[in-house]
Amino acid sequence: MRSLIHIAILCFAVLILMAAPTHAAWQTRPPQAPQHTGDLTQSPANEDEARARIMHDMEKKAAKERIAALRTDTEKLLKLSVELKAYVDKSDENVLSLDVIKKAEEIEKLAKSVKDKMKGPN
Repeated sequence: MRSLIHIAILCFAVLILMAAPTHAAWQTRPPQAPQHTGDLTQSPANEDEARARIMHDMEKKAAKERIAALRTDTEKLLKLSVELKAYVDKSDENVLSLDVIKKAEEIEKLAKSVKDKMKGPN
């Protein structure tokens, strides 16, 4: 058993040593000049405006996705709450079902998720 462990360690060390020159070659490669795509006549101000417009569009899309997720999560939260009420109604004063506790924990996690989504991406 020990010999297998030693062989495995040796193989691992050989693999690391074999990969080291390749990794070093990547690091010593000179940096390439950034390639400019698009219109070369564009001024930096236009590029800043385009970047701002793209960022605005991305933020708008993210907000729409967040609202859609909130709607889905709140629908699920409502469904879970109705299920929890049904479980509690079936229980008596002496016995509280394990399903009730699990359902309450699931609701708690989902409610926290909804709360975090409502706060936004900060």
